[in-house]
Amino acid sequence: MLGNGDINDKIGTPSAPTHNPNAVDLSFPFQSTNIDEGGFTDEYRVLSKTGFIPADKALHPIPSHLPNHTPHLYEDPEKARALKDVQLVTFVPNDPEDPRNHSKLYRWWITFICAFSVVEVAFASSVVTGDFEDIRAELHAGEVVTNLSVTLMVCGFGIGPLFWSPLSEVLGRKLIWTIPSFIYLLFIIPCAVAKNIQTLLICRFFCGIFASGPLTLAGGTISDIWDNEERGFAIALFAAAPYGGPVLGPIVGGFVGETVGWRWMFWVNLIFAGVMFILKASLPETYPPVILKRRAARLRKETGDENIRTDQELFKVPFAQMMQNTLVRPFQMLLTEPILLLLSLYIALIYGLLYAFFFSFPVVFGGNYQWNDGIVGLTFISVWIGLGLALLVMPFLQRDYMRRAAAKGGKAEPEDRLVGMLVASIWVPISLFIFGWTSPPVVMPGGGNWVGPVSSGIPFGFGMVIIYFSANAYIIDAFPGYVASALAAKTVVRSGSGAAMPLFITAMYHNLGNGWAASVWAFISLAMVPIPFLFYRYGKFIRSKSKRATSA
Repeated sequence: MLGNGDINDKIGTPSAPTHNPNAVDLSFPFQSTNIDEGGFTDEYRVLSKTGFIPADKALHPIPSHLPNHTPHLYEDPEKARALKDVQLVTFVPNDPEDPRNHSKLYRWWITFICAFSVVEVAFASSVVTGDFEDIRAELHAGEVVTNLSVTLMVCGFGIGPLFWSPLSEVLGRKLIWTIPSFIYLLFIIPCAVAKNIQTLLICRFFCGIFASGPLTLAGGTISDIWDNEERGFAIALFAAAPYGGPVLGPIVGGFVGETVGWRWMFWVNLIFAGVMFILKASLPETYPPVILKRRAARLRKETGDENIRTDQELFKVPFAQMMQNTLVRPFQMLLTEPILLLLSLYIALIYGLLYAFFFSFPVVFGGNYQWNDGIVGLTFISVWIGLGLALLVMPFLQRDYMRRAAAKGGKAEPEDRLVGMLVASIWVPISLFIFGWTSPPVVMPGGGNWVGPVSSGIPFGFGMVIIYFSANAYIIDAFPGYVASALAAKTVVRSGSGAAMPLFITAMYHNLGNGWAASVWAFISLAMVPIPFLFYRYGKFIRSKSKRATSA
């Protein structure tokens, strides 16, 4: 059994020059392939002159702290011998079907569609906050019940990816980009014409489920078209999108609700989603396992050779078992993997605080400063400024990571991903202290006093994006054999936090006052600051005690 380097050296399958074989292959079908049975393969990333590689030489063990984690296949001599006749289909140099061979301009266009698709669905979750008052008045609903229109959609964001992610591995990304998005469009319409709060809340929940496709597809699609040595800024855009999108919601929703009524917030949502649906429908299939699986089927039909396969076909997971693993394994990992649990909680806190801002800013600027909804929405531009600063810093973080990898022989440790968190973690509590103690009654409205609480969004936006980018990369590198389950666990916890915040934040600020309500979250954020330092120092030891984390 040969590893990555053996494949390249002994059977002539040169990788693309932008491909680092030591990095996690995010295009690998983790959920639909039985990796315990067959291990991993670089079939979907390596290039071969013939378009085939021998299956028995292409498989290698699951990365873990167990040095001899041999795939079960090799424990059965008969199965191992049968594997020698199997040829795995690969891309060839300059392959027109290889998504990495699209022109750079076209790949950036696909990246733009992916990022803005995430922005659009995140925008949809918060646009309703622009005019809660009129919704409450017309539909005769209380404050907390109306806030559920945000909560339920964000809940859908946590549930939907549990289904769309495994389905995309079987059916391809293109179908999951389009079909759920079309159903999402249909559910926006009853939100706009709702005659009662029940209709609005039920449809918002289903909007969240069917809108959530881009949250699980965008990162994978970007990884399909950009190799791991060239996708840094493209992934940075994707990392910023789930946080930039919600900020856009109250900016637009505030002015729309104030000028033409709250129903038009949903019509604007429908227009935005409709435009993005047309763009998403134009996306090509980019998922290498599905492209190569179709090629293998075509070659078997043309040649009659049943030994032409893909790894996904050889070690196929039954659909029922795949869905069970998708729904159960993420929660098992949360209970047994301290790295995943603590980083998921950290990401959840940051995501929840972003949604908390959508309710605390109106308390301060709508209640204390008496600004209208449109002007209150403009205060969120400060978060966008922080987000922009984070995007400017990310290339420097990526170059620092590459230097660390080069100094370690080309293979960095997962903990090297945490450098961004070490820098950014302190800015979140700082932003909350600024917001709380420059707001009334400490600093009363008048003159330019609004600058203090508004400016708090800048350090928050900066810290928020870099923390997420670094933590997400660390999770991927720490659990290379269980990436899909680890990211699913993170998404569920993150969405749960974002969904919960709207239910009590307004009451919290009214009861505790602006200063102490913000300070409670600032102190909680401050308590989270040691987490990246802890893992940077002891992460390798903690991974060595894990059943699923890599020891590399």
